[in-house]
Amino acid sequence: MISTIAFLLGSLPILWVSRRSLLHPASHGFSRFFAFEAILALIVLNAPYWFTRAFGAQQLVSWLLLVVSGILVVWGVILLRRLGRSRPTTEGSPEFEWENTESLVTTGAYRYIRHPMYSALLFLAWGACLKSVSLITLLLAGVATLALAATAKAEEVENVARFGQQYRDYMKRTRRFVPFLL
Repeated sequence: MISTIAFLLGSLPILWVSRRSLLHPASHGFSRFFAFEAILALIVLNAPYWFTRAFGAQQLVSWLLLVVSGILVVWGVILLRRLGRSRPTTEGSPEFEWENTESLVTTGAYRYIRHPMYSALLFLAWGACLKSVSLITLLLAGVATLALAATAKAEEVENVARFGQQYRDYMKRTRRFVPFLL
């Protein structure tokens, strides 16, 4: 009961933030909403296990993924805000102003991966999943992974439209989520 209430209360701000994206199914924010929801479900379901068996191998890997997630999201936002030169969004646009950039950022984390903030969400999902692995948590982490892959693909289409050949060239020399792998 408490988990259901926590999930519903946690979903309210996600719905609010995603409200414009949900009206645009082709936008990257549409599938990102489902990633956020799956991650929220993982966090709520595994909340009782976050601090159990603190030094077990599974917990250590989980915490490593969570720390990397935090570093990537902070680093990605800082780089976008400092180097991307945000521009105001139009009324009803599914994008946030800080992600609507005039300049393509290709330094820092963006030198190796195109989507450090989606990588952060991916690591968050799997880090939360590892707190207590079950069929349902594996399914939720899988849903988050698929939703983030769809999010990245949609955003890449948007970025090619915005930055043209510069973004196509950038795609050839970087990975989507994990440097040198994925």
